[in-house]
Amino acid sequence: MEKFVIEGGVPLSGTIVPAGNKNGALPIIAACLLTEDEVVLRNIPRIADVEAMTLILESLGARVEWLDDGEVSIDSSGVDRFDVDRALAERIRASFLLAGPLLARFGVAHMPPPGGDVIGRRRLDPHLDAFRALGATVEHSRDIKIEAPLGLSPCDFLMDEPSVMATENALMAAALTNGPTVIRNAACEPHVQDLARMLVAMGASIDGIGSNVMTVHGLRRLRGCMHTIAPDHIEIGSFIALAGVTGGELAVKNTIPEDLRMIRLVFERLGLHSELRGADVLVPGGQKLVIRNDSGDYMPKVESGPWPSFPADLTSIALALATQSEGSVIIHEKMFENRLFFTDKLQVMGAAITICDPHRAIVVGPRRLRGERVESPDIRAGMAMLMAALCADGVTQIGNVRQIDRGYERIDERLRALGARIQRLDDVPVPA
Repeated sequence: MEKFVIEGGVPLSGTIVPAGNKNGALPIIAACLLTEDEVVLRNIPRIADVEAMTLILESLGARVEWLDDGEVSIDSSGVDRFDVDRALAERIRASFLLAGPLLARFGVAHMPPPGGDVIGRRRLDPHLDAFRALGATVEHSRDIKIEAPLGLSPCDFLMDEPSVMATENALMAAALTNGPTVIRNAACEPHVQDLARMLVAMGASIDGIGSNVMTVHGLRRLRGCMHTIAPDHIEIGSFIALAGVTGGELAVKNTIPEDLRMIRLVFERLGLHSELRGADVLVPGGQKLVIRNDSGDYMPKVESGPWPSFPADLTSIALALATQSEGSVIIHEKMFENRLFFTDKLQVMGAAITICDPHRAIVVGPRRLRGERVESPDIRAGMAMLMAALCADGVTQIGNVRQIDRGYERIDERLRALGARIQRLDDVPVPA
């Protein structure tokens, strides 16, 4: 197992180009199962979760070939298995995104329970309800068997929550179901929109992209396409925050500004200013971070929610940013009851954080952090600890960095290019 060794106190400055959206790449890779034609994907992040997803496709019989850095060709014409390998499925939550394409194309999907970050209960019911609405039968014991031997039927259904992955599964299944399917209370995050745009390139027609009501005019056969993954707004938000806590001047190139509106608004509330220069985001250096109280001098609140609210994947990042901002703020993670449980690692480093309940924490800043030895429990908590380490006094060691590698491509190399003092080393246990 590897670890990061970070010497803090160096401003991160320079220019960086964001990787492709992790949460967009995974369903888009799954969507390649919907056609027998070749699909070429560009701007794919080379991260552990993408590797796991491509391995699953290969285990089902697909051909996956990396053509260039960030470009992959996927040919699913040879797929001859419909049962997803248990060991591979346990590596990523997104393995369950294969259910919709397998069901729509082959009429059957045998799915083991998916893995992924342990950040709270993550229901599969919205996925299964969508499949039932499309006419499939579901048997759920230890594994999940979904079947539609006569094919799926278009429908009009309401999701009981705007689940991102369930919306993506429904979109993919509906795209290969001949006729119009209406998905209500759909998720509309940027990566959901990107998947919808790819399905359009494959031949489906989709009305309402970017809204919570989408109508998918599906076909019996979809064609191959070439698609470029959109930049990762979560990674962009992470780099903006990294520049803020270290005091550096950073330019993030080639973003989609519309995807950053709520992120930039919330960061402004935490005292971090950024500017748009066309499609680029500039973070001025040397900012004094001061939390802006609500009218009447009340303590402000940062809360996550479905798009276009503040993304849950940036809750940990906002919390780490708040430790370096003057003032107090409530961080309210509405979706996942374990998301905030990494904060004890920041407290050990000197942060002033009070956990109110599994969903809420009060952060008082700024606090001078000190280097410690900590472990990364999940992707976003790992990035929050990287932020803390980079602005802390002394040396921090972060173990279990494979969690960070699941979501951030070559993060240590890219941070070094911005001036960070970070090394990746083997984490050899010390003998008792």
